Amino acid sequence: QVQLVESGGGMVQAGGSLRLSCAASGGTFRHYAMGWFRQTPGKEREFVTTISWSGGTTYYADSVKGRFTVSRDNAKNTVDLQMNSLKPEDTAVYYCAAREGPTTEDVGRIDYWGQGTQVTVSS
Repeated sequence: QVQLVESGGGMVQAGGSLRLSCAASGGTFRHYAMGWFRQTPGKEREFVTTISWSGGTTYYADSVKGRFTVSRDNAKNTVDLQMNSLKPEDTAVYYCAAREGPTTEDVGRIDYWGQGTQVTVSS
């Protein structure tokens, strides 16, 4: 059983930056592709980014490409999301996600979820 704990959410003005972090425990971290998803009230949870177990492969949603960067540290069992040039439409609860095996953009293929952290971007 893998536990994921996010931190770093908060409120920021449009154009600003935030860095989210996710700490994993209870499993062999390098066995898991990691990712970030987000959700707003009344909408489906949506893919933001994913990173392979080695960190060598990353994918991003078109809406965040060029602004967000995902990274991981397998020695510390952490995955981070650097968010720059934030927009009001980035406002959401952000969830850390783990999948044993290859990366995925599919919510249904995620094995473990964090509890979520709120990001609010004001205009």
